[in-house]
Amino acid sequence: MKNDILKKIKNVDDIKSLSFDELSILSEEVRDMIIDGISKNGGHLASSLGVVELTIALLRTYNFPQDKVIWDVGHQSYAYKILTDRKEAFSNIRSYGGISGFPKRKESPFDSFDTGHSSTSISAGLGMCRARDIKGESYKVVSIIGDGSLTGGMAFEALNNLSDLKSNYVVILNDNEMSISKSNGGLSRALLGIRSSTQYGDIKNTIKGKLEKSAIGLFIKSILVFFINTIKQLIATEGMIFEDLNINYVGPVDGHNIKTLCSVLEKAKNSSEPILIHVKTKKGKGYKPAEDNPTLYHGVSPFDKETGIVLDPSKKLTYTDVFSKKLVSLADSDKNIVAITAAMADGTGLTEFSKKYPDRFFDVGIAEQHAVTFAAGLATDGIIPFVCIYSSFLQRAFDQIIHDVSLQNLHVIFMIDRAGLVGADGETHQGIFDLSYLRMIPNMTILAPKNDQEFEEMIEFAAYSIKGPVAIRYPRGTAFTKLHEYSKPIAYGQAEILSNDEKASIGIFAIGSMVSTAMHIQEKLKEKNIFTSVINGRFAKPIDYESIKSVLSNANIKTFVVLEENVKNGGIGQDIEDFILNNGFSVNVKIFSLPDAYIEHGNVDKLKELIHLDSDSIIKEIL
Repeated sequence: MKNDILKKIKNVDDIKSLSFDELSILSEEVRDMIIDGISKNGGHLASSLGVVELTIALLRTYNFPQDKVIWDVGHQSYAYKILTDRKEAFSNIRSYGGISGFPKRKESPFDSFDTGHSSTSISAGLGMCRARDIKGESYKVVSIIGDGSLTGGMAFEALNNLSDLKSNYVVILNDNEMSISKSNGGLSRALLGIRSSTQYGDIKNTIKGKLEKSAIGLFIKSILVFFINTIKQLIATEGMIFEDLNINYVGPVDGHNIKTLCSVLEKAKNSSEPILIHVKTKKGKGYKPAEDNPTLYHGVSPFDKETGIVLDPSKKLTYTDVFSKKLVSLADSDKNIVAITAAMADGTGLTEFSKKYPDRFFDVGIAEQHAVTFAAGLATDGIIPFVCIYSSFLQRAFDQIIHDVSLQNLHVIFMIDRAGLVGADGETHQGIFDLSYLRMIPNMTILAPKNDQEFEEMIEFAAYSIKGPVAIRYPRGTAFTKLHEYSKPIAYGQAEILSNDEKASIGIFAIGSMVSTAMHIQEKLKEKNIFTSVINGRFAKPIDYESIKSVLSNANIKTFVVLEENVKNGGIGQDIEDFILNNGFSVNVKIFSLPDAYIEHGNVDKLKELIHLDSDSIIKEIL
């Protein structure tokens, strides 16, 4: 009967008493639960389906939560959540008030480290190992990192540091030949070529054991060490990247064979040295639509689980769609335009560009820092690089934006997708800080469009009318396609006054996604016989203070409202408030922004209501 074994799992230790046949059945039942839950709520399906057997093997071998496991990125942790203490809550995953789609320490003692961004797990795990050793404790630490995440420079920094560790630590390389899009680069090709090194491991361990027991001289030992390294070269050449870092390498191991995984993990658990286990898995395993199209099902919207068809009846134009089309159009007539992404070609709308102009498309892997400095290098010779990265992920390249782009005033264009609230992915993915951290950088120009038409114009303006670094931020999802009647040509640093009513008692300055909210507020207040003047800011840096003066020159204005989908600290609201106060205007300034806090997961409209950034809440506060 379906889910019979899963129903018996009352606590994590129940897994240890199951036979391997029962564990195999359990893996299918867990897959069914994942598919059922994500078909309703959306989420990271393919990656989680690929590690079900690995998760079960870990839970059978280790004693969690006393032992610690860190899931790099964390979007593959659904099976782990189900089999620890969140089976009953899984149906509400990623919904407001439900469990997170990523590991969260505040959610469960089984989650030992919060993740959501890439390439952090080895560093965090190494820190836990050092803490354990300092305190004389004995718990085990396991980090699971994907081949895509291993392209991030931070992972290599950690591996370099790991070579000095002289105690137990297991790093599992989950190799499914994918990150979000298909993995690219030399490391991906190296992993593809790695073959089983069991012969080498057997020979190495035998000789090592003999050496440790012998009393022979240093000279003979050195000869034997040389012999070991020769065997290493002959048998496991491709695995040398880890062995040369003094990290014991085991694999590749079949990531869908629970018995084999348990055997390997048991040996690794008892090692006195760091071990990297190379596990081969299939992304989307057990669900044919996800196996056939793992990129689509990496982060998928709700879908029909019987057919795999994504339930997206609206098919509305997104800002990402607008950017995709416009960039190709510009590249058609300008061979100096190039596009750069950090393993997010599909998500940032660069798939069409990559097919049409493969020589001008660069997917650098999960390496945002490299992407930015690489773009800076291109810009020094007159190339026009568009760096396309989600707002939350661009934070990882903050130093490179300052030091390598802005300091030299290089013309690099940052296309910041998913700016503002993104919803179900929660705290680690909300793009709520970019205005604050980019506005403090000298030479930087920042724009945000009110609708699809203005967005297209801003992309072309950024390419040809600005000399230094420029960023355009835009939200996730459906593009706003109204207000086309307002189409004042873009001029550097100039806002667009959408209405300047002499009867207005309220002035509103809004930028980007909040312009449509401002116009809705204007309509609602007019019904109450309250009139407003509205400014579409267009530029978050520089701010057009002359337009603000123009609106405030109306003596009837008693309240001036600023709307921005960014945290208050460092945002445009604070600067506008300072300007108004310092220039003697006697008006009440109200800033409506995101709270200076991490915002949990949930539907975007619901989240805006909760933080009082929806139209009704703003109107209530104004009144």
